Amino acid sequence: MKLYPIETGNFRLDGGAMFGVVPKVLWSKVYPADENNLANWSMRCLLAVDNDRKILIDNGIGHKQDAKWLAHYYLNGDDTLEKSLEKAGYSKEDITDVILTHMHFDHCGGSVEGNEKEGYRLAFSNATYWTSKQQYEWATNPNRREKASFLKENILPIEESGHLKLIEKEGEYIPHITFKLYSGHTDGQVIPHIKVNGKTVVFMADLMPSSAHIPMPWIMAYDTRPLLTLKDRERFYKEALENNYILFFEHDIYHEAATLKNTPKGARIDKTGKLEKFI
Repeated sequence: MKLYPIETGNFRLDGGAMFGVVPKVLWSKVYPADENNLANWSMRCLLAVDNDRKILIDNGIGHKQDAKWLAHYYLNGDDTLEKSLEKAGYSKEDITDVILTHMHFDHCGGSVEGNEKEGYRLAFSNATYWTSKQQYEWATNPNRREKASFLKENILPIEESGHLKLIEKEGEYIPHITFKLYSGHTDGQVIPHIKVNGKTVVFMADLMPSSAHIPMPWIMAYDTRPLLTLKDRERFYKEALENNYILFFEHDIYHEAATLKNTPKGARIDKTGKLEKFI
């Protein structure tokens, strides 16, 4: 098994939204914002290559939306999904599996290409797309709070293609990759646990978008049920500390990966660095 971080570009979101009830005087010390209170975030995905399987976890915001819509997110950086795959030595046609942690636009927008006028097509035509049944039902019948994050053009074409597989419980659906489910941010978020070189790398998605979110109460305002996020994080921290998990961050522009240590204040960052440093 080989792992390749796949950078797809960056976007800016309101710092207050990203840190919820935590005061700016605290979070800005570890994750800076500009004069408009916007902080810069990566949309970092992960490619796992295991013999004939090329498994991509999440795929960024994509290119389907118009310039007016994209302008709300201040896209920046030179990286793209296509360039990063090419740098790793692969193309979209090589991908055999796409794991969607959840169906918010910044995680699954690259799944589908095209437009309403010309029609939509799968960006990874040879791939099986995986997500949880709970998340798919949540995304296709969205609550008012999350509705703007679930775009039908990112979701429905996957099911219509016949390439979508929905899981209902945790398990190892792809060799060496276990799908675990968490529901505080959005229902049925899939958090892949990847076995590589005798270690476990966890793709954190929005269970923990950055290393700055490690303190237990530092939860995004975007989370639909923050008290459930607290409960799920407690469960995750226990496993992570006991098993020396390597955390891989999707949105942390400063730190790609980290390990945890136990302190009197609870779980905290031990070491940070590039993923290759840990595996």
